Amino acid sequence: MAVILITGAKGQLGNEIRIASKKFFGHNFIFTDVDTLDITDGEKTQGFVNASRPDWIINCAAYNAVDKAETDFENARMVNGLAVKNIVSVIRDSPCRLIHVSTDYVFDGKSSVPYRESDPVKPISAYGRSKHEGEKYALLHPYSLVLRTSWLYSSFGANFVKTILRLSGEKDVIKVVNDQVGSPTYAADLAHAILQIIAGVNNQQIAFSAGIYHYSNEGSCSWYDFACAIREEAGFKTQVEPVPSKDFPSAAARPQYSVLSKTKIMENYRIAIPHWSTSLKKCIHLLINKNT
Repeated sequence: MAVILITGAKGQLGNEIRIASKKFFGHNFIFTDVDTLDITDGEKTQGFVNASRPDWIINCAAYNAVDKAETDFENARMVNGLAVKNIVSVIRDSPCRLIHVSTDYVFDGKSSVPYRESDPVKPISAYGRSKHEGEKYALLHPYSLVLRTSWLYSSFGANFVKTILRLSGEKDVIKVVNDQVGSPTYAADLAHAILQIIAGVNNQQIAFSAGIYHYSNEGSCSWYDFACAIREEAGFKTQVEPVPSKDFPSAAARPQYSVLSKTKIMENYRIAIPHWSTSLKKCIHLLINKNT
């Protein structure tokens, strides 16, 4: 029975992996968060990993306060960068496979076509730099899969979908930027894709291929388009107004374009990826049912 260790299990993706794991039999899942495994502590990480002897580690732990990272870079770097180094230092000489979750923020957003895994990175924020550092540490291990994603949302935690739903119930008008384009990603889809890869490799149905991969839902939109779709799917009448990002100044720069090419993961791991609008409907239906 394969042992799968999940870090950051109380976050959006970690919670979705917990839900999805119930459909993947024959695996022993160990869910941890900072209260049970602080991966920024090298000694504790070594002790925990050596005791649990995982076949796979899914690193969902992340410092994702994008704006705060501009003035709190050392803590962002500790979680997003050096903690990955701690994990890799323990498993370096073992066959343990690492799936490390990264972000579209490693790119500068100046492209006009979907970013491929081989495209040069150029983060424009402290958060992006910290995540890029984590990627580099992860790739020092020969059995690492770095999985970049974008615009993550879920029925768990705080995210754009839940914010728009809340504001739609409170305000008559919402202003949302329309000059940043990307691909919303339902964390439940990403969780299923990760476990599908693990199960496929463990069952020898697909070959493990290390390296960098991209996963987001299919299609692309602006934050404004996304907000409109959220409002309409939830049945609100709130007016959504498009505005340029300069009207919403922030401490950290955001990529203007961060659509990711998914060809590599679809071909290598036979992953079918839903369109973002299809997955959004599932999430909102779940959220509405939770609140009724």
